Amino acid sequence: MLRDTFNEAAELYDRARPRYPRALVAELARQAGLGPGTRVLEIGPGTGQLTVPLAESGCDLTAVELGPALAKVARGNLRPFPRVHVEVADFELWPLPAEPFDLVVSATAFHWLDPAVRVPKVGHALRSGGTFALVTTEHVKGGTVDFFARAQECYERWDPATPPGLRLQDESDIATDTGELAEWDGLRSYRWTQEITYSTQEYIDVLLTYSGHRALEASARDGLLGCIRELIDTRHGGRVTKCYLHELITARRPTEAGAH
Repeated sequence: MLRDTFNEAAELYDRARPRYPRALVAELARQAGLGPGTRVLEIGPGTGQLTVPLAESGCDLTAVELGPALAKVARGNLRPFPRVHVEVADFELWPLPAEPFDLVVSATAFHWLDPAVRVPKVGHALRSGGTFALVTTEHVKGGTVDFFARAQECYERWDPATPPGLRLQDESDIATDTGELAEWDGLRSYRWTQEITYSTQEYIDVLLTYSGHRALEASARDGLLGCIRELIDTRHGGRVTKCYLHELITARRPTEAGAH
């Protein structure tokens, strides 16, 4: 499965993946009332990109991570926080504890879960009125715009699944998807963008953390990355800037959404 590919490059994932904007974390903490004694469940923490700033609130946090290598790196990053526990498990199969959580959160991971299971199980994990927070990440138009247009030629050459003429969308063209939470209370969404400048190797490292790139046949992946490397080095002076759109979607569990 594609979602298993992240575990193959845990150290690289930890080094290359962007952290979330502090303002996003602050808004999430405010809405969920995070602090000592707050019970938090994180689904798919990776190596702790969101877990670490959440743990700084002093909350009691359980993180359920599918990949053992990712979990190992996360435990290292979370060593200063004794109230955080990382479990290696498939969330769809993980037995929920008897005591419900105040907050369930998933950052750039929820889309990998079974749609028939994920929201109902979150509902059962939360106390009545508890908060579910979903963080999504999209690559949007911005930064070194010319590079991303030219890079599509590399993708069209080396990845046969690439649609011709594909271009990054403006932030305003990205729709908020809250359909699964239509029956929940207090639905809200917030957006932040951040631009990150990468050297050639740093950008290649980021690409190597994406499941679609890792799933390519080795010769195609090498060709694609070589094409992109040459493009950055020869046309962009060895540095490019990428724009990320992060969205925080929150909702409160209605009484009928779970058994607690």
